[in-house]
Amino acid sequence: MSGGSLSGEVLAQARITASPEGQAVLSARADGSIVQIKKRLGDTVQRGETVAILESREAATFAADRASASARATAARAAYNRERRLFEGRITARQDLEAAQAELAAADAELRRATAAAQSAGVASDGRSLAITSPISGRLTQASALLGSYVQAGAELFRVSTPGAVQIEAAVSIEDARRLSPGANAVMEIGGGQTVAATLRSITPAVDAETRSITVLLQPVTANSGLQPGQSGRVRIRTAGEGGDDRRVVPEVAIQSVEGRDVVFVRTGDGFKVTHVTVGSRSAGRAELLDGVNPGDVIAGANAFLLKAELQKNEAGHEH
Repeated sequence: MSGGSLSGEVLAQARITASPEGQAVLSARADGSIVQIKKRLGDTVQRGETVAILESREAATFAADRASASARATAARAAYNRERRLFEGRITARQDLEAAQAELAAADAELRRATAAAQSAGVASDGRSLAITSPISGRLTQASALLGSYVQAGAELFRVSTPGAVQIEAAVSIEDARRLSPGANAVMEIGGGQTVAATLRSITPAVDAETRSITVLLQPVTANSGLQPGQSGRVRIRTAGEGGDDRRVVPEVAIQSVEGRDVVFVRTGDGFKVTHVTVGSRSAGRAELLDGVNPGDVIAGANAFLLKAELQKNEAGHEH
């Protein structure tokens, strides 16, 4: 359900995509062979959880660098402590102590670098393999990795998406884009009469050279909208300068007649409730509601007649 009048909205085809923070690509950090796959397509993955194990020669290099840096840091720390004791006993000069201190600082810095490099690559405790981990929590939506296959560094192995972390992308003409502004109310219509309230988040400044259209990004009002990446439909966006009224635009099939009055079925925590409305103008399968509903209400669309039939059936049963 969207706000505004029928003359004050832009209609555009739209698709659901994962938001930038809701999708992650898991790739190989080095050349190697996949020796273990711990997750299957559709499985739930936690942030930092290992999805697969890659055996790689580079893992040994990372591990060796870390071990070498650790040994150097240990030796430098021992040398510094020795020089400090000698200096405190007035046996050695200050410059010798300062030289040992500088050597320790350099060794510690090298150890931090080698440790960070090994951790970033996902070097396992055995020093021969790399762990492919997920940077976000979600579900495995793509899995191209095959057990035993040899992959090169940078190859995409998995994709993880966070349910509910989605956005709506719509292409509008240059003329329509000028009528829109961030923050505008919108409604996404999907097959089966499903409607989801959304808000216009941004309008991209670039124009597609082929379609001469501009992409606008919308955000669903509720996080648990039920939208999934890959779904498509159409979106109706309220245009700028059309504020000042309380009208709501809904699919005409959502409006039913009960006891001679126009009603819609509004979703609640326990199901749907009958809500009386005043209908304004109707056009192209859409209708304006002048009152009776609030912004963000989710109403039944194409299946509203089934709810009406169920309501009449229950009323008939009470009469008997």
